[in-house]
Amino acid sequence: MPDKPSTFRGNKSTLPSKPCTVCGRPMTWRRRWAKTWEDVKYCSDACRRAKGAA
Repeated sequence: MPDKPSTFRGNKSTLPSKPCTVCGRPMTWRRRWAKTWEDVKYCSDACRRAKGAA
């Protein structure tokens, strides 16, 4: 397998992250969010439920 600098090699600090809309915790990119990363706003189901209170 050829080495590519843009591939993930276990170093999570190179992955994109953004803050949760409700609590402000940083969320690191996950593979399951690959297609919807721009739409991800909440770090957990608890924050999603609390979105109206914030």
